[in-house]
Amino acid sequence: MNTPIRSNPVGILNTDDDDDLVPAPTPRPKLSKEQSEQIARQQGFSQGLPATAAPAPRKQRRHTTGRNQQVNVKATAETVERFNRIADELGVPLGEVLARALDALEKAAR
Repeated sequence: MNTPIRSNPVGILNTDDDDDLVPAPTPRPKLSKEQSEQIARQQGFSQGLPATAAPAPRKQRRHTTGRNQQVNVKATAETVERFNRIADELGVPLGEVLARALDALEKAAR
């Protein structure tokens, strides 16, 4: 079995002439946290903005309803908030709120 001869990719470089080589940069010294904070203050950086409180996560609604169809609707944030608020106040799933709203709409249209 013949092994192919591999070319030397750096063989064309002139290794006798070191004038074109760039020296490796010297590593920066590690600063302590206090030194870093002092330099940041001197440069005008603040300690950072205060963290804004995240809104309280809504309690998940898990109901066994037998409903298996999904309806995707674009609505304003206010409408979605009202919809969720009504479901929370009544203690019913979102599908039940939709069904009651449709019933009321049909009744009002008659």
